Amino acid sequence: MKTLTLQQVTKTFPGDARPVIDALSLTVPAGSLTALLGPSGSGKSTLLRMIAGTEDPDAGVIRLDDRPLLGLPPDRRGVVMVFQNAPLFPHLTLAENLGFGLRMRGLAGAVIAPRVAAMLDRVQLAGLGHRRPSELSGGQAQRGALARALILKPDLLLLDEPLSNLDAGLRDEMRDLIRSLQRETGTTMLVVTHDQSEAVALADRVALLVGGRLEQEATPWEIYRRPASVAVARFFGGVNFLRGRADGAGFHCALGCLSLPEGAPQGPGILTIRPEAILLGPGPGARPARVLSTAFLGTQARLMLQVDGEKLEALSSPDTLAGLAPGSGLEISLPEDALWVVPDDAGDLPGPKP
Repeated sequence: MKTLTLQQVTKTFPGDARPVIDALSLTVPAGSLTALLGPSGSGKSTLLRMIAGTEDPDAGVIRLDDRPLLGLPPDRRGVVMVFQNAPLFPHLTLAENLGFGLRMRGLAGAVIAPRVAAMLDRVQLAGLGHRRPSELSGGQAQRGALARALILKPDLLLLDEPLSNLDAGLRDEMRDLIRSLQRETGTTMLVVTHDQSEAVALADRVALLVGGRLEQEATPWEIYRRPASVAVARFFGGVNFLRGRADGAGFHCALGCLSLPEGAPQGPGILTIRPEAILLGPGPGARPARVLSTAFLGTQARLMLQVDGEKLEALSSPDTLAGLAPGSGLEISLPEDALWVVPDDAGDLPGPKP
């Protein structure tokens, strides 16, 4: 197991005014799975190619443990990359595809065969080794591509949007397989995705990349409940933001003084609370609210509320909608441990800066 370290990695393509990767530093701990998340065009795939050695950075350092990777050819880095569309060799059987890299390393057939059989069984493809890629389903081919990479026992496995071409059922199946294989083998993995729910369900840690810059790197829980900025909160579905100022007493804003969890930043800032964290109904610290609108979302109900002149969005069980209509009154609570304060760097939010 190896730790991947990137320090001040920068890349600008010819003709571009801004770098696609801008002084990015990131550590992927040994034996962990980190999701590199971001919108299209944020530089995720470019970063993977620089780690794999198919693209060179303009500046910075990339290491596996203490071994610098820059200057090494891709086949000497100990890194294997599975591209978004990773086709198996069409003229080879599935078993021959898995054994191809081992043959290139000079291993004998008697050594390769049992390793291929064990890997096919591990990815739930036992008995299909004789088939050619054209005889496999999309999900089977994707598992075959993953198995072809894992059988080489890489120090680092890079996956570029491994679930993007699968339907919902196969995505869940493949996500669970990647997670279980990572835990079983202890392989250090970096997975690129643009899907927030996929990232938090799959990864030990999430690194959010926006415009070539690392906005935040943290556990899924931290990035949801303790975002580093309004941009991070919004990317993960945050919609409730209130300007104010935090001090030892709490956060002073249009809703009064709200108690904050330990460790919340002090001074001017923006308070955020996720819509699903707002509690509906009587309870400690409850305050009156008026329903502005409701929407049925299937597994959830969305309520737009007015609270002390401010608008808040809440998500709750669909059963909540019974008896509620625009103009209805109810009580809500804002749990202290669900509140967080981020820097006031979002100029498009309503309300004056304190």
